[in-house]
Amino acid sequence: MMMIPTIFSFLTFGSLIVASVSYKSNSPKVMNYRQLEKRILDRILMPAIYDSQIRPKGVTTNVTETDGPTKVTVNLFVRSFEKIDDVKMEFSVQITFRQLWNDNRLAFNNMGGKIKYLTMTERDKVWMPDTFFRNEKDAKFHEIIQPNLYVRVFPNGDVLYSIRVSLTLACPMNLKLFPLDTQTCHLTIASYGWTARDLEYQWKNPSPVQFASNLFLPGGFELARYADSKCDVKTATGVYSCLSVDMQFKRQLSYYVFTIYVPTFMT
Repeated sequence: MMMIPTIFSFLTFGSLIVASVSYKSNSPKVMNYRQLEKRILDRILMPAIYDSQIRPKGVTTNVTETDGPTKVTVNLFVRSFEKIDDVKMEFSVQITFRQLWNDNRLAFNNMGGKIKYLTMTERDKVWMPDTFFRNEKDAKFHEIIQPNLYVRVFPNGDVLYSIRVSLTLACPMNLKLFPLDTQTCHLTIASYGWTARDLEYQWKNPSPVQFASNLFLPGGFELARYADSKCDVKTATGVYSCLSVDMQFKRQLSYYVFTIYVPTFMT
C-alpha cells in the first residue's frame, strides 16, 4: 500500500523535470553581444581582408585622380600644465589627443543600431596615421594601470583613436620685457612620412581645443588666449599637412612682486 504514493511522487517529479526542460528549450535565447562584437572584429580584421600597412582610401573631387588624401580630424583636451620654463625655453603639458578618420574596409553591420561601436585596446591592429609633435623635446605615454588609450571602430568605418600623453615642447621666448612679457608657445602636429597628397589633418569643429575647467599655470603665468590654426610645412621631400595650437602665456606681475621683489626689499 505504501508504494502507490511513492510511485505517484516519482511520476510527479519526473513530469516537473520534463516540463522544466521543455520550458528551457522553448524559451528565447539571449544574444551575447560581446561575443558578437568579437566575431565582427575577427572577421573585418582577417589578414586576407585587411592590411594595416595600407592607407585607407580617401575622397577626391578631382576626376583625373582615383584616390584622395585620407582626412584625419583632430581635437585635443588640455588636462594640465606641469611647467613653463623660461630658462630652458620649454613647457610641459598633459593632453588627451584624439584622431578620427574613415577606413571603409572596417565597416560592419550594426545589427539594427544595437552595436554603436567596437572598442579595441591594441592600436597596431588597424592602420594609424604617423602623427608626431613637431616641437617635442620629450614625451611619455601613460600605462598605469592599463595603457591609457582606446580605438573605437564605428559601423560606417570611422576609427576614433584616443590617447593620454605628457609632452615637453620647445618654446622660443623673447624676454626683453621681463617681467611684463607675454610669450606665445605652440603645440604642432604633422605626419612624419605621408605628404599632404596622402594624408590631410583638419580640426574638429566645433571646439577643436578644450581646456580643463580648473586649469592652473605654474611659474606665474596665465593663459591670455589660444587659437587653432594650420601650419603646412614644405620640405625637400614634399608638402606636409600640419596643425597648431597657439597659446599666449601672460606673466602675472603680482606673482613676481609678492614672491621676488617684496622679499628682496625686506632682507
